[in-house]
Amino acid sequence: MRIGFVVNDVMTETPNFTTVRLAHEAHKQGHEAYLIGVGDIAYDPDELVRARARHAPFAKKCKTTQTYLADVWGKRGGKQRVTVDELDVLMLRNVPSDDYINRPWATNIAAEFGRLAMRHGVIVVNDPNGLAKASSKMYFQLFPEEVRPRTLISRDRDELKAFAREEDRCVLKPLQGSGGASVFLVEKRDIPNLNQMIDAVSRDGYVIAQEYLPAAQDGDMRLFVMNGRPLRVRGKYAAFRRVRSGGDMRSNIHAGGKLAAAEVTEKDLKIAEIVRPKLVQDGMFLVGLDIVGHKLMEINVFSPGGLGSAQKFTKVNFNKYVIGALERKVEYMQYYGRNFDNVQMCTL
Repeated sequence: MRIGFVVNDVMTETPNFTTVRLAHEAHKQGHEAYLIGVGDIAYDPDELVRARARHAPFAKKCKTTQTYLADVWGKRGGKQRVTVDELDVLMLRNVPSDDYINRPWATNIAAEFGRLAMRHGVIVVNDPNGLAKASSKMYFQLFPEEVRPRTLISRDRDELKAFAREEDRCVLKPLQGSGGASVFLVEKRDIPNLNQMIDAVSRDGYVIAQEYLPAAQDGDMRLFVMNGRPLRVRGKYAAFRRVRSGGDMRSNIHAGGKLAAAEVTEKDLKIAEIVRPKLVQDGMFLVGLDIVGHKLMEINVFSPGGLGSAQKFTKVNFNKYVIGALERKVEYMQYYGRNFDNVQMCTL
């Protein structure tokens, strides 16, 4: 199998990133795995999509993600211009919100090139058209109200202040962005300072005002969904908890949160089942559901991270099973040709 992994920038990847773990696993299994930055892709005059890609030596077995990535970056690794249209799978793993401020040209380009690659039979996951729908947190509002917190999305200061007064506690965050940046917990005593909070969040566009879920004080759980269903191997789910650290309301790991083992309950599985039809409809192959109590806080469809964290607590190498699922899709394509469109193939 020839598989390309599109990331924001190959040189800023780290060994613990899920994308690197997936590429390393594909490499270990004998596949040709390529890492491609969003700025490394081109549409050539012969109407084929090509990319400047990096890879570890195909004949060398890299034992760890550290040695694998070192070889990708180093002199031993290969740098070549590959024809994307000749790959079996193109996995879009870039995070558009990371480029939203400094490289706005890079936010949607991977999905655009992915859409072109589909014409020649490349399996592109997650589906580029589905990802286009999910280009902001507004996508979250398309899922059933039963699994979402009460939410207002606006730039009007009076509307946002009125919402904050109605709620005992609420959360303000930008419509664009990730990683817990510019996120505020607003309590009744904070109302006098609300103007400054709104100004800070609205600098980058629209503001989300969201009902605060009391269960958030215990952190959240990320549950991975693959092919529309929770990823489960030998009775263990690909999931982990992120627990708040100190007084910081954010549980994101790079915002100070800590990892813990997760217990997946029937409530969590019900949430996954409720969102499954739309994930399948939109061709979402690998997704991270962030669950707080009995509600979803976020659905990460671009580059859900943490498979290594799930492995830490379950002792299951889930990366192996993700690559195995992609292998099966390639086999389906060989058997059936293009009798399935990309959306269907993403979740078969």
